[in-house]
Amino acid sequence: MVAVLFASRSNRRAQVTAVGQPAINIQKSAFALNLPNAITIGRIFLVPLLVVVLLTKFEGHLILGVRKELVGAAIFGLASLTDWLDGYLARRRQQVTTLGQFMDPLADKLLITAALVSLVQMDLAQSWMVVVILGREIAVTVLRSLAQSRGVAIPASPLGKFKMVSQVVAILLLILGDHVPEFAALGRIVLWIAMLTAVASAVDYYRRFNGVINQNW
Repeated sequence: MVAVLFASRSNRRAQVTAVGQPAINIQKSAFALNLPNAITIGRIFLVPLLVVVLLTKFEGHLILGVRKELVGAAIFGLASLTDWLDGYLARRRQQVTTLGQFMDPLADKLLITAALVSLVQMDLAQSWMVVVILGREIAVTVLRSLAQSRGVAIPASPLGKFKMVSQVVAILLLILGDHVPEFAALGRIVLWIAMLTAVASAVDYYRRFNGVINQNW
């Protein structure tokens, strides 16, 4: 009888371990530093490099014989490309993790904020326009956090994606515009588009936020 009870308890412990083991694996994999996450972190490390290149006064505006505007545009373009690459690899390799979902939007905001603030310091972008764009990012981040605290995820809209693309194009043009005035003029026009799109997407996000929260209240 004692042997039977001991065996029964042993089986139960084995079942608990077997059932609990996948949960532990999932938790570890959720924060694994896989290739997509490494690319995202690499984008964060490019942010201070971009700021140094844009704001440092190099002799002759040259870095190793290359104009600093081209170097800055290349760094920003590479960082923007990794924004698409890490998401693509995460979905293709089925490596979507909690760490990646947290770090990816953070890396995007750091990159855009650093670039826009640097452009204001270089007198290539108007400060009030940058304030509006960054204010939108803060407001949407707060709304997204409130929605996630209630277990609701609000996906990005096509308007928000267009806003991101217009920001990237505007920043690239303005960086190059430090040497080519025509690019600077075009960049300011695109920045207007990015700012207006940012405001419109914020209103759209707030509308969707209210609808989702009211349904799940």
